[in-house]
Amino acid sequence: MVRREPWSPEEEGSKMALATKALFLPEASDYIGGSPNESLSLCKPASQSRFLLGLQQEAKKHSLPISVGVHEPSDNPDSKRIKNTLLWINADGEIAQRYQKLHLFDLEMENGPNLRESNTIEPGNEILPPFDSPVGKLGAMICFDLRFPEIALALKRQKADILLYPSAFTPTTGKAHWLPLLRARAIECTSYVIAAAQVGAHNEKRSSYGHSIVIDPWGEVVAELGGEKKDEPEVIFAEVDFEKLQSVRKALPLKRRT
Repeated sequence: MVRREPWSPEEEGSKMALATKALFLPEASDYIGGSPNESLSLCKPASQSRFLLGLQQEAKKHSLPISVGVHEPSDNPDSKRIKNTLLWINADGEIAQRYQKLHLFDLEMENGPNLRESNTIEPGNEILPPFDSPVGKLGAMICFDLRFPEIALALKRQKADILLYPSAFTPTTGKAHWLPLLRARAIECTSYVIAAAQVGAHNEKRSSYGHSIVIDPWGEVVAELGGEKKDEPEVIFAEVDFEKLQSVRKALPLKRRT
């Protein structure tokens, strides 16, 4: 995620320079296990996760906040399930916000895929209030939460500018529902949507649809990646246009009757 600033007169080339303000990574960026037992064995507390500790170091080194989806152990030491969380690492490298996924992906389709996230993941119980960031007020959600507009609407009422949906959609559901649902959330909440998405095969049982995307408050796609895993990681850059955000909300105030 970037904001754009003009080049100085001395600089050549493009008329606009990109100044990165925050980085958004997908759901389960630390790992996607091939079985419940593997997921449990790989799960580490934030203070012991080499992956998270590395991100915290990089965030501090570059003064770059990072939104990242990970797994964390349950607060109940006897639990056989773990947490699916979205963390906000601030520019000082500190974990400043934590959202635990509310809705779990249980899917049983004829001829597959068949997945039951509730076997491994324990659901959260709270909506995290929108929080400030260098690119606006962020509302945190994860993947399957996308199918339930109530959370997004609650975050919009609390003045969220941007709705986050880090995800690992299956190819089957992604082809049918990914873009329509994301555009709907952007339009009905007149908010930006940022959906960083896992892509490609993770193991013999699991693949993800990809198509990381940024959508503006009018429902238009600002930037999007493809659905095929590349040899090298891909990144998209997009600008949050606060003038457009306010313009859309003023022109289409959506005075909801409750």
